[in-house]
Amino acid sequence: MSQTFETRQLVMFDIDGTLVESYDFDAECFQDAVREVLDIEIDTDWHHYRHVSDTGILRQILEEQEIQTPHELIIRRIRQQFTERITAHLRSEPMQPVPGARELFETLRQRDDVSLALATGGWSETARLKLDAAGFITQGIPLASSSHHYDRIEIMRHAERLSGIQKASRKTYFGDGPWDARAAQALEYDFVLVGNRLDHSPAITDYRDLERVLRLLELSPNPVSI
Repeated sequence: MSQTFETRQLVMFDIDGTLVESYDFDAECFQDAVREVLDIEIDTDWHHYRHVSDTGILRQILEEQEIQTPHELIIRRIRQQFTERITAHLRSEPMQPVPGARELFETLRQRDDVSLALATGGWSETARLKLDAAGFITQGIPLASSSHHYDRIEIMRHAERLSGIQKASRKTYFGDGPWDARAAQALEYDFVLVGNRLDHSPAITDYRDLERVLRLLELSPNPVSI
């Protein structure tokens, strides 16, 4: 029979720069959307922001600019503009997964001893657009995002709640930024860095070495259902 939730690992992924190669054009679309609505240039050094999520960044920008229009209204307009720009980009340019990411995700999705979740600082609608365009099968996989909260720790907490796991045997988060690492540490997740944007171990360049990634998760390559 299948593993119970209590004996499963929870494996959670960030999306931009972790599963899909969207980091550069995503930032450009975000910057353009803010410029369209507010007619200002924003600092795209994300280290400047207290909460590196689409909603968190906008909240801080609106506070610093002392915008008097209701913030929720402004955020909704920027979110619409951003979604339109992401949609247009995906129509003209193919969405590339991080090498090996789609194969790993599908391998984990089919295992009885793993539950998957997605936790991103982006908004849900654009996250789904990018994952679908890159060929990920995410039906039934819980996704928490900046649509749910501006704080990445709370986003991850929400993703864990959506997973239905009360007490996972192990919890691992794959991410590419320092904000991912900090949130994982705060929630006592094992953290695997994807890429080289900070000094951390363990780190992987991509997922092409599937067996190595499974070893990092302490998973056997050929699971046996019990």
